[in-house]
Amino acid sequence: MSASEISRWQRIVIKVGTSTLTAGQKRLNPPRMVDLCRQIAVLRSWGADVVLVTSGAQQAGRERLGNGQEESGIPYKQMLAAIGQGRIMQFWEQYFELYEIIVGQVLLTREDIEDRKRYLSVRDTFETLLKHGIVPVVNENDAVATDEIKVGENDSLSALVANLIGADLLVLLTDIDGLYSADPSVSPEAELIGQVEVIDESIYALASGSRSGLGTGGMYTKILAADIATHSGTSVLITNGGRDGALLEALADQKGTWFPATITPSEGRKRWLLTQKGDASGVIVDDGAAKAIKSGGTSLLAVGVKGIVGSFERGSVIAVHTGSGGVIARGLANYSATDVSQIAGKRSGDIQNILGYDYGPEIVHCDNMILL
Repeated sequence: MSASEISRWQRIVIKVGTSTLTAGQKRLNPPRMVDLCRQIAVLRSWGADVVLVTSGAQQAGRERLGNGQEESGIPYKQMLAAIGQGRIMQFWEQYFELYEIIVGQVLLTREDIEDRKRYLSVRDTFETLLKHGIVPVVNENDAVATDEIKVGENDSLSALVANLIGADLLVLLTDIDGLYSADPSVSPEAELIGQVEVIDESIYALASGSRSGLGTGGMYTKILAADIATHSGTSVLITNGGRDGALLEALADQKGTWFPATITPSEGRKRWLLTQKGDASGVIVDDGAAKAIKSGGTSLLAVGVKGIVGSFERGSVIAVHTGSGGVIARGLANYSATDVSQIAGKRSGDIQNILGYDYGPEIVHCDNMILL
């Protein structure tokens, strides 16, 4: 195994399920968690940004209560998560510290991702953590989530996070080697499927429920996550995380089931922009900014803005107007119309002094802009 075999993956989201963290038992397994931290340290040393989506908060809560008799209902599960979230984060912090890695906890609900303002704030948090070499450790905020706002399970959550940060690879670590042609526990003739080019009804039909009973997801939810991720530009690997070094081995030797993305993360974001409804609200840019934007790959900075059209909020899809009245692009606004009116024509270094805060130098980042 060498760095060159894996270095093509620059931004990786790794989701680890409860059955993997417990090694199939009723308690979290420290050696398994430490080994995963070691492998993530190796990936980072080879230049990859890594985000860890972890299950196990409720199981950690059960352990703290002595693994007593279960109660039904959402409030009881929320109680377990409230007890266990801090506990499992403490474990991750302790084990990553062995490799001199700092971690930061990010708790999410579906509303955090679906609301555009929250989406941008969460994305900025991830980008800042990664910029400073910190590993974000993500879990669904089960302590406050309800049926209406729960993502549902951490497989789907990891796919949404991969889309959020523009990851090029999502790895789903589970207690089975990948997707099989039949249930391998009952069918000796079952064969591991090495690659799935198209996720259709026949692929979903191969899915079955969770075998361990410890987690909320099964193969079906992993295929659903792969469906979400590949359509957003992220390739997906489902593989067995139950052996020492399993993650690095799977990446180097193509083990498990692979779902290749057909587009890049950037293309995925721009396709999404094309589907969004938009009006004429936006910004008017000067000739220099218009020329730079039309050449492609250039973000819109405050210095290139002459004025605003209409009203919009941070996170809105806005139009980029030229002085002659044409619209040359659409994109996600990093600032509201009120903010832009104050910083239009100013240098990026002045934004903090003018507003008292800043969301970065770009009014619209080139990754979140599509030319018309």
